[in-house]
Amino acid sequence: MDGGSGRLPVAEPGDVRRAAARLLRADRRAFTGALALNVLAAGAGLAGPWLLGRIIDEVRAGHGAGAVDRLAAAILACALAQLLLARWARYAGHRFGERTLARVREEFVGRALALPASVVERAGTGDLTTRGTADVAAVGTTLRDAGPELLVCTVQALFTLGAVFVIDPLLGAIGVLGLTPIWFALRWYLRRARAAYLAEGAATSEVAEIVAATASGARTVEAFQLQERRTAAAQDALEISRRTRFRTLYLRTVFFPVIEVSYSLPVAGVLLLGGALHARGAMSLGAVVAAALYLRQFTEPLDQILVRVEQLQSSGASFARVEGLARAPRAEPDGGARTPADDRIDVTGVRYAYERGGEVLRGVDLTVRPGERLAVVGPSGAGKTTLSRLLAGVDAPSTGTVTVGGVPVAELAPETLRRQVVLVTQEHHVFLGTVRDNLLIAEPAASDAQLWAALATVGAADWVRELPGGLDAGLGGGGTRTDGSQAQQLALARVVLADPHTLILDEATALLDPATARHTERALAAVLRGRTVIAIAHRLHTAHDADRVAVMQDGRLTELGTHEALVTADGAYAALWRTWHGERTES
Repeated sequence: MDGGSGRLPVAEPGDVRRAAARLLRADRRAFTGALALNVLAAGAGLAGPWLLGRIIDEVRAGHGAGAVDRLAAAILACALAQLLLARWARYAGHRFGERTLARVREEFVGRALALPASVVERAGTGDLTTRGTADVAAVGTTLRDAGPELLVCTVQALFTLGAVFVIDPLLGAIGVLGLTPIWFALRWYLRRARAAYLAEGAATSEVAEIVAATASGARTVEAFQLQERRTAAAQDALEISRRTRFRTLYLRTVFFPVIEVSYSLPVAGVLLLGGALHARGAMSLGAVVAAALYLRQFTEPLDQILVRVEQLQSSGASFARVEGLARAPRAEPDGGARTPADDRIDVTGVRYAYERGGEVLRGVDLTVRPGERLAVVGPSGAGKTTLSRLLAGVDAPSTGTVTVGGVPVAELAPETLRRQVVLVTQEHHVFLGTVRDNLLIAEPAASDAQLWAALATVGAADWVRELPGGLDAGLGGGGTRTDGSQAQQLALARVVLADPHTLILDEATALLDPATARHTERALAAVLRGRTVIAIAHRLHTAHDADRVAVMQDGRLTELGTHEALVTADGAYAALWRTWHGERTES
């Protein structure tokens, strides 16, 4: 993985080969069956040219029509057998491909879910989304279509070329010699194709990332008048994508014309040499015709193989990106992980800088006592959200430490971390499924009574009861569409069910109307009494209700104390309070 750019890793060719072998072993019987059917179909296809050569020799020898009829009937029977066996082989190959694709998808989802949040954040959702959609789809096309077709054509090509050697080794050698330009063209293409298609995939991911970031941050873009900058960034990404696509197009426009011209060389060579040998009586006319027909027949599977090889370069690059998740850092299970001694959170000398920006936290020191309600306030860009991510273990500080019970939060195993700290942001998600499905994500063993209690806690029970089916009502897609406040209430209900000892609310009620937000915050306070609550707040009534208030400015913790003490101190917090309180009074 490129630690500097944060990109997700790409599997090496050896890793891809081992992964492909692993997938073949997982369904060995089906693959062997498909291979056997292809061998039988190819064997049946070899009979036609040989029998046609026999017919020519029988006619030249003056034999009657009966011999020709028998041979013609044999040709028809072999053609019918080849048709049926080839269709059966393709059917078996497609079934194998679909089952293998299902395994690829399942592995990808499992690996994606095992990625630490920090890895996903640094890589960007565009890259992960592209790998899970376009790249997996490309792999699926290969497994479903190109793979079986390549298997069929490879067996046919090998058997056909072998038949020419059986007729006459010299003719077979001439045929192989005529394929030399194809060999050189293929080597030229393969040396360049992998890098070109990987670059194309990376450029596509970058386009997806920029589009997703611009769409999700549309309000911010509009508020800060960033339209021109985002448009320029999108144009740059599209230009890079265009150049990478033109590069792969150039490779194809060189490779395929050479191949098309080279197809005629083996047939021409066999006809010239075979004609000369026949003129000297060293070879029968039927043998020459049969060898020429075999080589003419050979070009059809060879053409399909080369087309599929080009497709394999594209899908191989996609498979390398999909399989690359296996090399990404993974969230480790709890076994052997350190256990926090208590619930105390200590932030000591913390500094943090994003990879594409300056330093956002500059030497923050803070202790959060178990059961304390702490409000973190400050102007936009002061570093509040960054601090919340460090407290929740999403990111690790550049320098300094963030610990819970003496253990660095970023080093906690996922299951331990979820029992310690849960971060709820203003970003929320409603998963496709029922209300029950959306809630059981947090606590799979929860009963219906517990689900209703969690919904009641966040003020969502009434509107859920009105849905057709209640807890079993479908959400999203063809089901009920939730607005922002309802989606946020569901997210908060999941927090209630998760029942952590520390809850970090990063403007978690920002999309609720003031009355609903006030009710939700009070309800959460009642449920989480005796637990630690850290609220990143813009509404200062949250700070008024907190045990202590931490004021952040320009990445530093400038004030810390109770609401009354900070108002009395007449500092930055007092100015914020007077401004906010005045606006509320006027309204």
